[in-house]
Amino acid sequence: MPSSSNSVRSRTRDRNNVLGRPEFMSLNQPMRAGAPAAENRASSRRLSQIKPQTSQSNEEPADTAGANNNNKDKDKKEPGKMPEEDCMLLNPSFKGIAMNALLAIDISLSKRMGVCAYTSSSWGGCRSMVALLELTGFGITWIIGTIVCLARSNTLAGQEVLVNLLLALLLDIVTIAGVQRLVKRRGPWEMTPGFLDYVSMDMYSFPAAHASRAAMVSKFLLSHLVLAVPLRILLVLWAFLVGVSRVMLGKHHLTDMVCGFVLGLLHFSLMENVWLSSGTCQTLISISTFSWGPFS
Repeated sequence: MPSSSNSVRSRTRDRNNVLGRPEFMSLNQPMRAGAPAAENRASSRRLSQIKPQTSQSNEEPADTAGANNNNKDKDKKEPGKMPEEDCMLLNPSFKGIAMNALLAIDISLSKRMGVCAYTSSSWGGCRSMVALLELTGFGITWIIGTIVCLARSNTLAGQEVLVNLLLALLLDIVTIAGVQRLVKRRGPWEMTPGFLDYVSMDMYSFPAAHASRAAMVSKFLLSHLVLAVPLRILLVLWAFLVGVSRVMLGKHHLTDMVCGFVLGLLHFSLMENVWLSSGTCQTLISISTFSWGPFS
């Protein structure tokens, strides 16, 4: 009996022994002499591969930290420097303040004078009369009238005056249109230009084309026509009212009107310096007659 019990115990011990199983048999074999060295070499290789990766990962934060430190040092060294888009002129010059004040006064007075800007304005009932006065200052009106008078003129002196007047009108229209294109200032009420404004190239506010044309034409007629005193007064009054009419209709500022008067006088002075003689005017008339035949 004792021997049988011992054999049972040994079998249960072998059954419970994990190392006796087939999948763990390699663990029971004795280690070879070169095995520790091979394992050490494999472990050293793994460590050598891991170290560069860890060094690179450590260097990247170091670089970013260094860049952040440099930016902080720059900010500390230049505390007063700001980006250009964030800068604001806190101490404007006296000239800038004066210009802004004058522009504000100009806009305020021009809007107060625009009493005929709309039919619902304070002087809206007089709008048609003011518009009729405005019509006498359009460049296309004066050009058509000058060509008609030139076609019916039979004297050399009259043709000389009319040809020079026609050239002065063309000079005025081209110059004013060029300046308006450069400045592109809108009127105080920002109205849409009408058909005659587009034809006369008078689409912007500065300078006032009607005021320039009225000043130039009135000065031209006063210098080259023999008129009675009442007619001279009426001619000067007409030029002034034509300039004011555009302000009353809300299409120009006061400064636009003043600059228009000044430019009109400058155009007259320029035409006086380049005045075409009677012979030159006759040559131009003959060329135009041969080309288009409007004066036959």
